[in-house]
Amino acid sequence: MKQSDKAHKAGFATRAIHSGYDASTEKGSLTPPIYMTSTFAFDSVEQGAERFAGEAEGPIYSRLGNPTQDILETRLADLEEGEAALATASGMGAISATFWTLLSAGDHIVADKTLYGCTFALLEHGLTKFGVTVSYVDCCDVKAVEAALTAQTRLVYFESPVNPTLRVMDIAAISERVHAYNADIKVIVDNTYCTPALQRPLTLGADLVVHSATKYLGGHGDLIAGAVIGDAETLQRIRLEGIKDMTGAVISPMTAFLIQRGLKTLEIRMQRHSESALKIAQWLAEQPEIEHVYYPGLEESPFYELAKKQMALSGGMIAFELKGGLEMGKRFMSNLEMIKRAVSLGDAETLCQHPASMTHSTYTPEERIAHGISEGLVRLSIGLESVSDIQDDVRQALTAAR
Repeated sequence: MKQSDKAHKAGFATRAIHSGYDASTEKGSLTPPIYMTSTFAFDSVEQGAERFAGEAEGPIYSRLGNPTQDILETRLADLEEGEAALATASGMGAISATFWTLLSAGDHIVADKTLYGCTFALLEHGLTKFGVTVSYVDCCDVKAVEAALTAQTRLVYFESPVNPTLRVMDIAAISERVHAYNADIKVIVDNTYCTPALQRPLTLGADLVVHSATKYLGGHGDLIAGAVIGDAETLQRIRLEGIKDMTGAVISPMTAFLIQRGLKTLEIRMQRHSESALKIAQWLAEQPEIEHVYYPGLEESPFYELAKKQMALSGGMIAFELKGGLEMGKRFMSNLEMIKRAVSLGDAETLCQHPASMTHSTYTPEERIAHGISEGLVRLSIGLESVSDIQDDVRQALTAAR
């Protein structure tokens, strides 16, 4: 873009394609090059010393950062409207590095009652080993969040929409109440389901955003990665403490390159995922085999108005209960043909999974009941296929299951 255009903020899709890269500095290469190197040479001992001391910018060692990674991080921070970003080796790498950096023994976390299974395992079975306590509340109830805060609370953590039940949190209201209680408490939102194409929690008052970049940001089911975005000071701490010294969850340059490629089509992909999911959700709600459909874009959803307020579209994820519960759900999934039985989400392919036995199996049966994950819940990640073909496969699987 021209220098004269700097005062004008480019559109989301434009920034997803161009932000953070100047081809003229890379011999005119239209696509950013991949820096496949572990270390970087210094022009002098003095230059190396200055970089290690933080007195001069420039790469040192790819565990601390890499030029390919730098472009991705600049782009992610721009799209989420944060000061800085850190790309990691996985979504759990982003979450764990953030927690390990910001927490100490004796600290307290307030978390939503329903979380991705591995996040729950980290909180319930990981951090508690080291003297961190966790309170689980229904974060849809802002007063319940406020009531759970203590002098030891350091983080408030939730997903919105929630995996897998599609509950939606009022990010602005939670952030306002938490910061009024203690401005130093970090509100962290997992924005994996929406991506910044549909929702930007930082602009709503949250302090940090985390992603499994494996999902929609990559978008093609061919990588594992994560990201955290927020203020520059906190991100530098997470880079130097949580990543460099504690987890080593370092993203590879090739993976960073692939996510850059995915970001170029993120806006149009999220539009297609969302449009198809709405059609499928509306159709599922009319089927006699379906007990209940969870999708915030349905007018009958209790989260419909809130989703309209803080999300551009309602996303590509659907959850539903079949009449007949678990056994009916098993028969339905076993009879799918085009739709793949697989965990993960956000791929071009439509994926179907059973949370109780798959992504949320780290919960005990009793914990699943307490956290709102029923045995019969089925989760669909709507892909980019023709919506009529997705619907036809769901229809024939319902018929076969019946």
